[in-house]
Amino acid sequence: MAKYGEGDKRWIVEERPDGANVHNWHWAETDCLPWSKVFFTKSLSDLTILDCQGNLSIKTKKVEKVGGEAYVNVRKGKIIPGYEISLSLSWEGEAKDEEGKTLLKAEGNLEIPYISDENADEDPEVKVTIKDEGPIGKALKEAMLAKGKPLVLEKVSDFVKAMAKGGPVKDELEAKKSAPKNTTTTSTSNSNSAAMSKEKVGVEKEAKKEVKKEGKKGFKTITMSEKFNCRAKDLYEILMDENRWKGFTQSNARISKDVGGQFSIFDGSVTGINLDLQEGKLIAQRWRFGSWSDGIDSTVRLVFNEPEPGVTVIKLTHSDVPEEDRYGNETVVENTERGWRDLIFNKIRAGFGFGI
Repeated sequence: MAKYGEGDKRWIVEERPDGANVHNWHWAETDCLPWSKVFFTKSLSDLTILDCQGNLSIKTKKVEKVGGEAYVNVRKGKIIPGYEISLSLSWEGEAKDEEGKTLLKAEGNLEIPYISDENADEDPEVKVTIKDEGPIGKALKEAMLAKGKPLVLEKVSDFVKAMAKGGPVKDELEAKKSAPKNTTTTSTSNSNSAAMSKEKVGVEKEAKKEVKKEGKKGFKTITMSEKFNCRAKDLYEILMDENRWKGFTQSNARISKDVGGQFSIFDGSVTGINLDLQEGKLIAQRWRFGSWSDGIDSTVRLVFNEPEPGVTVIKLTHSDVPEEDRYGNETVVENTERGWRDLIFNKIRAGFGFGI
């Protein structure tokens, strides 16, 4: 599991007042270790295990240590928890005789060396020790294992469930889901949705749609020209090969190589359809980000030119990009342009040695 904070900073959304995951090029990642320490301290400190049952009394004292790492990633509304933590707490026990006289007071330790999201459906290992290893001390230790271990594991299960719901960001996510959607562009979105539903795959119709939308408020066109030290067909193959996408983006991808076929990249944050494919010359696709309002699609055209052998110029035209997403964030165009440059073109140069 990757350590918290070691990822490419361009994938991490900086803190925003609205807590929004900006445009889904990025992960919204929250460090949950401080929250985890508070969670276990509250749930496992001063916890009564036995209260004069069989002349034995056992209780936890305090959580001594919660170490490791814990975080929650949020992308496209999906919660992905990650944690590898260890837990240590102190406990104390007392044994009395039939007359109520104290036979032994002893302290011990309970340790869980590994709590991991990869083993969330399994009980972690629990180690119990006691400072007095005499016969009475062993009886207290066995009682702690028999009665205390299940109770501690129940609290660990509560932690796993809480992390699955977002941990410290749960309230923010629930508030965002219940918040009313921005309706200032409803008429524009609805008209575009109706137009999109009538579209069929084909470059000619996509070109007509682009002309009709030109000048309408709320949409922008991104144009870029990038040069690579490679043959055009090699660059084309990289952009249409899902395994290479997985490699240079370090994210899941599914890409059809057929016209009319579907694709999903950046762990499903971007989905779409192939409109026209000409090997080494043209890639035309319909693109949609999960954070966009319903019915909003954009058109991507990548034109490949090879002015000289071994040098390829790719011209990008990304039209119909909305200025705002469904959450009202106005950085869609800026983040999309940065995503093309930093997360696609520059990654290809670095990963395949195509830099100029």
